[in-house]
Amino acid sequence: MELKFRRNADYQSLRDEMTPEGTFMNRRSVLTAAGFLGAGSILGALPACSEPQQTPAAPKTAAGHAAPGAALTAKKSAFAVSDTSTVEEAFNGYCNFYEFGTSKDDPPRYASRMTTSPWQVTVEGETDAPGAYALKDLIDYSKLEERVYRHRCVEAWSMVIPWVGVPMKDVIAKLKPKATAKFVQFETYLNAKEMFGVNRPVLQWPYVEALRLDEAMNELPLFAVGAYGKALQKQNGAPLRTVIPWKYGFKATKSVVKIRFTATQPGTAWNKAAASEYGFYSNVNPNVSHPRWSQASERVIGGKGGFNERRNTDMYNGYEKQVGALYAGMDLKKNY
Repeated sequence: MELKFRRNADYQSLRDEMTPEGTFMNRRSVLTAAGFLGAGSILGALPACSEPQQTPAAPKTAAGHAAPGAALTAKKSAFAVSDTSTVEEAFNGYCNFYEFGTSKDDPPRYASRMTTSPWQVTVEGETDAPGAYALKDLIDYSKLEERVYRHRCVEAWSMVIPWVGVPMKDVIAKLKPKATAKFVQFETYLNAKEMFGVNRPVLQWPYVEALRLDEAMNELPLFAVGAYGKALQKQNGAPLRTVIPWKYGFKATKSVVKIRFTATQPGTAWNKAAASEYGFYSNVNPNVSHPRWSQASERVIGGKGGFNERRNTDMYNGYEKQVGALYAGMDLKKNY
């Protein structure tokens, strides 16, 4: 039977009941402890973002890309799970994108302000192919594929999403990292005029994340341009985001404007904000609890069991066969 995601009572109930586990880093206590917030308000008057704003320049080619919500053509892939996919409305309506605010319904409400066309991605660092790339120079839209992946949030909720994109390893090969490149860092678009959330120092803006190069070259990671057969909506990271299904969701980068290859491990947003709670690797591991909640199980959003369904969390989010060898011999409690 098709699961109906009702906008009114059930949707509000979902947002409300997720608050205890779903408040990313327990925003009030952690940000207050970090000195960002006073005890009286989580969103009080705070200093403006001092980082330079980024406005994508016109691509060097005339090729455009699909507008948010436009239909995409993608071949079905063998990369799929048997779990019921999350209903599309839940995927679009329950989001973390702190540049637009810290509530789950802030990104759907405010992300429409973001400019996504024209768009370019700057490639720099330890690479033989630096420069500015239009999206269609970076992503081969004739080779899009659909991959149905589990998505596990560090907040202990999960979704199952039919992403549309291309393998990250194919794009990275095109960008010709040097032999000295050991890591790849991704950076999110930043524009304080369009993203009111960056005027508050919840994180050090712009948002950056990174992978070891061998992780990025694994068969699983995607550069996604769509989901549910459509181009990504802005709140979900249009027009380009990364998808790394064995890691907690914050490890992925939305609205990518920069790819940087480095010889040494670069900083990442949540690790810089709270290194004791958010490690560089951020692999899904039910045996290692967050300091303030268990990661042994998860609440399933938009699944067949309704809003109260829970499931046990699998090691590496169920992708141990594909990625376990990447971490052979590592202390997974130390390298969390």
